[in-house]
Amino acid sequence: MSEKLLEAKGVSKTFPGVRALSNVDFALGRGEIHGLMGENGAGKSTLIKAITGVFPRDEGDIFLDGEVIHPHSPMDAEALGISTVYQEVNLLPNLSVAENLIIGRQPMKRGCIDWKTINNDAIKILQKFDINIDVTELLGSYSIAIQQMVAIARALELDSKLLILDEPTSSLNLDEVQKLFIQMRRLKEEGQSIIFVTHFLDQVFEITDKITVLRNGEYVGEYNTADLTKLDLISKLMGKALDELKEFEHIAENKVDEDAEALLCTDGSGKAGYLNPFNIYINKGDVVGLAGLLGSGRSEIANMLFGIVKPDKGSMSIRNKKIKISSPAQALKNHIALCPEDRKNEGIIAGLSVKENIVLALQVKQGWLKNINTRKQNELARKYIDMLDIKTPSVDQAIENLSGGNQQKVIVARWLATNPELLIVDEPTRGIDVGAKTEIQKLIVQLAQDGMGVLFISSEIEEVVRCSNRVYVLQERSVVGELAGSDIDEHKIMHTIAGKGE
Repeated sequence: MSEKLLEAKGVSKTFPGVRALSNVDFALGRGEIHGLMGENGAGKSTLIKAITGVFPRDEGDIFLDGEVIHPHSPMDAEALGISTVYQEVNLLPNLSVAENLIIGRQPMKRGCIDWKTINNDAIKILQKFDINIDVTELLGSYSIAIQQMVAIARALELDSKLLILDEPTSSLNLDEVQKLFIQMRRLKEEGQSIIFVTHFLDQVFEITDKITVLRNGEYVGEYNTADLTKLDLISKLMGKALDELKEFEHIAENKVDEDAEALLCTDGSGKAGYLNPFNIYINKGDVVGLAGLLGSGRSEIANMLFGIVKPDKGSMSIRNKKIKISSPAQALKNHIALCPEDRKNEGIIAGLSVKENIVLALQVKQGWLKNINTRKQNELARKYIDMLDIKTPSVDQAIENLSGGNQQKVIVARWLATNPELLIVDEPTRGIDVGAKTEIQKLIVQLAQDGMGVLFISSEIEEVVRCSNRVYVLQERSVVGELAGSDIDEHKIMHTIAGKGE
C-alpha cells in the first residue's frame, strides 16, 4: 500500500466572483498529523469541503487509499472513512447531547431505540475529555465551547481512516486543547491520520508532523514541522520576507492616561445567578482587557453593558451620568457597540450582502424612517472594506461567500459605522489568521489612540497583554484583580486567575 492515505492533485474551485482554489495539491501520510494553514481566504476550508463532498470540485482529483473518490455529501465521506469536524459547529442543537453523539449509530433493543445505552455511552465518550454534563439536555442549551467538544468527541468515535479537524480549538480553553491533543496522539498511535486546520501557531508546532501552507487559493508548499521556526512559518503564510515581519512583532504600548475623560463606570452592577457585582471603569482612549478562563464572566459583562441582560443590582454611569441600559437599542443611542463572540449565530446575517451587513446597525440606530440611501450605503461599505482590508469582489457579495476572518471584519465594520464612543469586542480575532489578527489588534489600539474606549475580550492572554493598557481579571463570574500599564503581563494574569494574585 502507498504511504499516502489521502492525496489531492490539481484541485480547483470557483464561486461567483471568487477563485477559492487554484490547482492545489495536498498529501497526507498514514499515521500522520498534518497541519493545514493559510490566511483568511487562502482556501483551507474550501479544500476540506471539496474533500468531504460539501460541494463538488471543478477540477483535479482526490485519492483515498490510491482510489479516486467523488463524495457527494459529508455522509458519503463518512462512509468512505473520512470523519470531519467543520469550523462552524454543524450538529443539531434541538437534539440532546447524547443523540448528537450517537446519531446514525443508535443501538436498538427489542425493535426500539435503547435510550439507556445511548445515554450511558455518551457519558463514557465525554469522560475522555473530563466533561461532566447532563447528556439528556439539548445540545443548544450549552455553550459554544461545549458544543465544539461534543462535535469533536463524536468525530473521534467514528470508525474512520481519516479525521479532519477544521479550527477545532477556536472555542476551547488551554485545558480543553490539551485534552484534545491527548486524544489526537492516541489516534495517531493507532495508525489514524489527522488533518488539523488552525490559525494557532503554538498549537500547530506542538501537535503536527507536517504543515501544508496555502495562500490566496494556491499551494505554497509542504514542510516538516520540526524544520520550521515560527517566523519562517509566518513568512510563508503572509508571503513576506522575514525582515518585513518586524512590524507584526509588537503593538505600540498604550499607556494609562490618568487625566483621560471618564466614559463608563459600573458600581456594583450584577445579576443574581448570572454575574456577581463588579466595578470597572473605562476612559476615553483606554483599551481595557478582560482576562479569565471560559465561563469566568467575560461575555456576561459585555452582555450587561450592552443591555442584552439587565442587572438587578448596582448602577452604571456614562460620562459621569447615571443611566440604565435595558436593551441594545438604548446602548446604541448611548454610543455603545458590541461585536459578539458567536459570529455565526449572533453576528453575520446570511442571505444579505456585505454592504447590507455593514450598514445594518447604523440603520437601526437612525431608525427605519430615516432610510440610508443606496449611494450612502455604498460609500460606507467601501470605506470600511478599504479600512479593514476585507477581501470581497464587491460590496454586493453575499457575506456567506466570504472566509470566516473576512466575515469577522464585516462585523467589526458594522459597529464602527455607528461611530461608537465605547466599542466592546468579544473574541474579535477568533478563527482569524496571523496577518488579519494583527490588523485587528492594531485597529483596536488605533481606535483608542483616536479617543474611543474599547473593552477587549479574548481567551488568548498574550493578545490581551499586547493590546490593553488596563486589564480586569475574572474568575467564577467575579472580577478578582486589576492590572495597569507596565504591571500587565501573562504571568501576573495567570497567577491572578489561579487565586495567587497580590
